[in-house]
Amino acid sequence: MAEVTPAVEICDLVKDFKTSFRRQMLRAVGGVSIRIEPGEVYGLIGPNGSGKSTTMKALLGLVAPTSGRCAIFGQDSLRVDSRREVGFLPENPYFYKHLSGAETLRFYGKLCGMRGRILEERVSELLVLVDLENARDRRLGGYSKGMLQRIGLAQALVQDPRLLILDEPTAGVDPMGSRQIRDLIFKLRERGITVFLCSHLLEQVQEVCDRVGIIFQGKMVKEGRLEDLIAIEDQTEIVLRDASPELIARITALVAANPETELVRSGKPRTTLERLFLRETQRDAP
Repeated sequence: MAEVTPAVEICDLVKDFKTSFRRQMLRAVGGVSIRIEPGEVYGLIGPNGSGKSTTMKALLGLVAPTSGRCAIFGQDSLRVDSRREVGFLPENPYFYKHLSGAETLRFYGKLCGMRGRILEERVSELLVLVDLENARDRRLGGYSKGMLQRIGLAQALVQDPRLLILDEPTAGVDPMGSRQIRDLIFKLRERGITVFLCSHLLEQVQEVCDRVGIIFQGKMVKEGRLEDLIAIEDQTEIVLRDASPELIARITALVAANPETELVRSGKPRTTLERLFLRETQRDAP
């Protein structure tokens, strides 16, 4: 069976920047590797200055790696055509506030070469997808922060990308708006769109991501499937339904012999992504 080409492949990425102090080099990213399979939702988390944004910029071809390689669906990310199937929403997107929601999407659609009925159908489809069809003719100057983030998601989806890159998609958004954006990410995953998101809101990452990477001081300190990362390895839990106090007291001997008791779940209890994040980033902190 042929190996599936990953949606994102970052191999030993190193990025150094020159500083003004004696022309010394500052290492922003040191040997980061990430592989994201098609259809996955991957979350990259880390404190400010950890290298998240630099990693994303290298993947988007906005900065050239000092060493290492970034590829999107097998194409080197420094090639312009590698970004043909990529949608991007930056942390603080800029929009023309005098345009309406529909006019904004029409503008970006034309930039992508879309015209006529195809463009109008795509605009209507996206407004429905992000739940802004009732605000299609309202100027963006009257949109809330959450609405602006959703119109930003819609513009990132105009050309129907296979990979969507989101930088802090719920930053500054109220709980209702955050929920709407998370629900939209679920819809995109159902459609088979790969999502690579960067966020410091750990609870939200835990809700939507299949796999997570924790980056700290330019290095990947933990990476893997979310359910594996938050498992507490030295503990085991057993959850029973309709178990009597006597059965609980004699659990080890009686579970296998009692057919009326249902073993609902057995495995590793879970910590939270926030606790895991703090543990990994504080372990080597000075």
